[in-house]
Amino acid sequence: MAGIIPVRDIMSTKVRTAKTESTMMEVVRKMNKFDVGSIVILDSAARPVGIVTERDVLRKIVEPQLPPDSVKALQVMSAPLVTINADAGVEQAAKLMSKKRIKKLPVVDGGKLVGIVTSMDIMRSQPKLISELSDLICRIILLRKNDAVS
Repeated sequence: MAGIIPVRDIMSTKVRTAKTESTMMEVVRKMNKFDVGSIVILDSAARPVGIVTERDVLRKIVEPQLPPDSVKALQVMSAPLVTINADAGVEQAAKLMSKKRIKKLPVVDGGKLVGIVTSMDIMRSQPKLISELSDLICRIILLRKNDAVS
C-alpha cells in the first residue's frame, strides 16, 4: 500500500469526550475550555456512541431555548456515530466525510476511540489534492465565462 497515508498519521489524539449522562452545560463548558467545536460522547463502557457539535448546540439547545443544565448529552448528540479505523487511508476518510456530510470523524482501533480527524487535517495532509481541485475549479469557471460570452 505504498503512497497511502493512514488516518493515524494525521489524526489528533487529544479527543475531548463526555459521558452520555453529562449535561449540555458541562459539554459546552468543555468545548469552550479546550476551544474545540465538538465533543465525542462515550457510553458507560467508554465506547464512542455519538458526537455533539456546535451545530447540535445551536439547533437543539439554543434555538428551542432549552435549559442546558437540564438536557443530557444523550438527548443532543448526533448518532449513530460515524467512525473510521485508524489504519484506513486518508482518501477513504475524505470520501466517507463527503458522503456523510460531516467535518469531524472519530478514529477507532479495536472499538476504542484513539483520535479524531477533521476536514482541515485532511486538507493539510493532502496539499496536492487541494492544488488539483483549485485548478479544476478555475478551469470550470473559465469555461462558464467563455460559454456566457459566446
